[in-house]
Order: sequence, then structure tokens, then C-alpha cells
Amino acid sequence: MMKRSRFFALLLASSLLAACSPSPDSTTSPNETGAIAPTGETLTVYSGRSESFIQPFFDEFEFKTGIEIEVRYGDSAELAAQILEEGTRSPADVFLSQDAGAIGAVAADDLLQTLRQESTSKVPSKFADPNNFWVGITGRARVVAYDPEFISAQDVPTTIDNLLQPQWRSVIGIAPANSSFQSFVTALRQIRGDEAALEWLNGLAANDPQVFEKNSQLIEAIDAKVIGLALTNHYYAYEVAESLGRVLEVENGFFASGDVGNLLNVSAFGILNSSKKSEAAYLLLDYLLAAETQQKFVSETSEYALLPDQVPPRDMPKLEDLGLPNVTLGDLSDVTRTQELLVQAGLL
Repeated sequence: MMKRSRFFALLLASSLLAACSPSPDSTTSPNETGAIAPTGETLTVYSGRSESFIQPFFDEFEFKTGIEIEVRYGDSAELAAQILEEGTRSPADVFLSQDAGAIGAVAADDLLQTLRQESTSKVPSKFADPNNFWVGITGRARVVAYDPEFISAQDVPTTIDNLLQPQWRSVIGIAPANSSFQSFVTALRQIRGDEAALEWLNGLAANDPQVFEKNSQLIEAIDAKVIGLALTNHYYAYEVAESLGRVLEVENGFFASGDVGNLLNVSAFGILNSSKKSEAAYLLLDYLLAAETQQKFVSETSEYALLPDQVPPRDMPKLEDLGLPNVTLGDLSDVTRTQELLVQAGLL
């Protein structure tokens, strides 16, 4: 069992008592699939996904089921910490986390219910908690974004260790304060250990990377020829291009199969043990994991659907072709030590 001190600002979550009946003052009606939906009920969701990203999906769910969703938006780590503080008194029914690490910390504190196998089995087991406390909803792949005028596709680094070579000095960009970069470093620690991870960070720092606050700024800097390549998430190139309304001089590249640079983190769903609205929560989960909804995540947000055989976003490889490293996603919760290493290396 992990200690709360290891979670730092990382935890919030969800869990419910399986098979709870609708509250006595609510009515029921069949939803589109014939299941009984508790109407007139309000489901409280702590969401680490931004309002602009997830609210349209919540609106559609409300329309389809008659279940109202009351949302508290915030940073996933801060929401997780809030859940840990609230414990069994939390008003949340569901925790929808931006990443597996935050919800993994909540699960480690026994605040989430064990989800039904029929729900968690919809996605590959590597994208769900091994004890079924949470299940992944969408995926975000780590990439090395690059300027194709500066680097040809065949010269893109094949491992994260190649990034420490002198030719990338001062032309590589990173966003070390961003949670996605810290999740990557936490995965590096998981695979190689803290000592080797610090050695890699020191090597990166010695290569004089240009530091940015946000992933979107990395993409803009590549397009502006300020840097030549950057460690980021796959969808930012699409997102920035859409916001600027033009084609960018940015491509997504990948490392060799199994390299930790190919990490894929997931947004994740859990139900709080203290919730009394498990049936409504399961209806929301079923909606988010429905094939139609999953494809909307791909087409409208450019994230990966986690259901098998789904079309990948844009020009990205299929999920099974990403060459993912062997990482336990729920264990990415230990960012406190990661932040310490980043400080030691002078990157924070």
C-alpha cells in the first residue's frame, strides 16, 4: 500500500458499491440500449479532463439518459489529493482522471470500488487497473515532434538515449513542469530505476534543452524554427494547427518499439466506494466506452480510442503498432520522487 505522502498533489478518485439500486425518490426509464436508467438523478463527477474537452460528451449523456451530471473541474493531481483528504466523506461519485497516475494513487488508498468485469474487459488489460479499480477511456501517445525541414524522417532519434547526443544540443525542447513529461520520467524510473533515470536527466540537462511551460508551446516553437524537436503528446500538433488555422511544419516521430519514449498514458474512470449511485455511474461508463463515443473521441479530440479495432486518430499508427513500453500505468502515481529528480538535474 502506497503512503499518502507519496501521492503529493496526485489523487482524487471514484468508487461505488456495485449493484446499488436507484434512490427511492428517483424514477427509472429504459435508455437506448434497453437498460434501466435512473432519471431525475444527479451524478457528481470530479473531472481532470478539461471542460472544453469533456463537457460535450456529458451533455450528450444527460440528453440520452435524463441523468444530470454535476462536474467539478480541476487538475487531476489536485482532485486526487482532494479525494484523499475527503476520504469516505467525498461528495464525488465518479473520478475521471486525465492520467492513470492520479487515479492510481486514489486506488492505492482503497477509495475506489472494484469495477465489473463486463466493463473493464472492453479494453485491453494493460489500459486498466489489474484489480479493476479503474479503466482507461482514451489514450495519449508520447512522441518526438520534429521539424521535417530540420530533420529527415530517417534521422529522427530512435531511443531517448539518442536525445543526449551533441547534435541535439540546444535544439530540443521539453516541458518539465507538465504532468505528461513527469509521467514519462516516472515511467523511466519504473523501467530503469531512480539512479539511471537521474543519470538520463543529467545528460538531458547537459544538452541544454529549451524549456517551455506547455506542450502547445513546444509545437509552436518547432513551427517557428526556434527548436528542432521536442518530447510531447501526439495530438498537440493537430490541436495547434487547428487553433492557428494553417498547416504546420511539424511531424510526429516515434522511437524504437519498447522504448519508454513511446509511453501511452490514459484518461481513466473510477467509481468511489462512498457513492450511492453506482447504477448511474455505470451508465456513464458504458456510454464513454461505447464504440460510437470512442470514435467521437478520435474524430473530435484526436485521442486514441482504447477499444480494440478502432480507427486511429489522423495519420497516427494503429494502437497495436505503437511499440509501447512495458509500464504499469497505475504506478505512475509516484511523481513526488520524479519531481525531486527533476530538481536535482536542474530541470525544475
